[in-house]
Amino acid sequence: MATPVLTAAAGPAPAASRRGRRRARRRESLAGLLFVSPAILMLVLFLLVPILMAFWVSLTKWTGQGSPFTPGVPFAGGSNYADLFVRNGLERTDFMTSVRNILYYVLLVVPLQTALALGLALVVNRRRMVGRTFFRTAFYFPSVTSSVAISIVFLFMFTGGGAINAVLSVFGIRGPAWFSDADGIVHLLLSRLGLHTPPAALTSHGLLGLSWWEWLSGPSVAMCAIIALVVWTTSGTFMLMFLAALQDIPAEVVESSMLDGASRRQRLRYVILPMLRPTMFLVLTLGLIGSWQVFDQIFVMSKGGPDKTTLSPAYVSYTTGFADQNFPAAAAMAFVLFAIIVLMTLAQRRLLRERRSS
Repeated sequence: MATPVLTAAAGPAPAASRRGRRRARRRESLAGLLFVSPAILMLVLFLLVPILMAFWVSLTKWTGQGSPFTPGVPFAGGSNYADLFVRNGLERTDFMTSVRNILYYVLLVVPLQTALALGLALVVNRRRMVGRTFFRTAFYFPSVTSSVAISIVFLFMFTGGGAINAVLSVFGIRGPAWFSDADGIVHLLLSRLGLHTPPAALTSHGLLGLSWWEWLSGPSVAMCAIIALVVWTTSGTFMLMFLAALQDIPAEVVESSMLDGASRRQRLRYVILPMLRPTMFLVLTLGLIGSWQVFDQIFVMSKGGPDKTTLSPAYVSYTTGFADQNFPAAAAMAFVLFAIIVLMTLAQRRLLRERRSS
């Protein structure tokens, strides 16, 4: 008779404990939601809602007078986006010129700042390095300095009689007119080789309002100066990311590769770099996003000149909205820029994933 009593008494206990655990999880979930609800509310009010409002503006012909949500505002649909890709005009020319400029900017800035950040991290990660803390601080310091202040300093350095041209003159090199030469470096190199007249096939055909000769101009001399500034100021932040990842690599893995006879270059290629892949993806993604969104250096140093060779999509969107008072076109440019960043980030992620699987 004892066994049935024990079975009957033991039956409801697990069910009651499961119900208690479910109630406890619900209370924890509710408490978690209550804790994060202020942050979610702030994100919705100050991030999601403004984004939706800006997207609505990009679909209208709002003139900036009154509210864009009044019934009298004309609805344009995709007309503002068509102006950027299909219809010839100043908006399309300026925006595509900025895309051309920023493509060269991204192709140079992202690899250079990534390579420099990784090199600096490898240097300051050495245990026997003298003054390691000082060099870490020195390399990181430009990243926390005001970009406007550094841009003004670089602007004085790259003037015709500035420090850069003075150093070049010591080696017998005549420094260029950094912020007044509108030619791209590819065109300049071709002119040095004797090609002063572009081929007719490159000037008569093109893409999205620009001829192939304009697409293949390369970054201007002024854009190269801005690239040098950005690489110097951003590499310190990415250096810290690589440094944290390097310090997370188990010392036993590196020591075992040394015992197996791997040289320093082999350890870097086959041991360290594969273990830095997640950090590499983070650095490349942040660098890509920041490069496409460059604005303050352009605004301070060149304002898009000379001859629009340093225009960036963010700067064109700003001037279109606040100088030309064409807010729908500016919003459309901003969302096209957002789409480009998302697509390039996804492509980069897919590329790294395929390399990992292979």
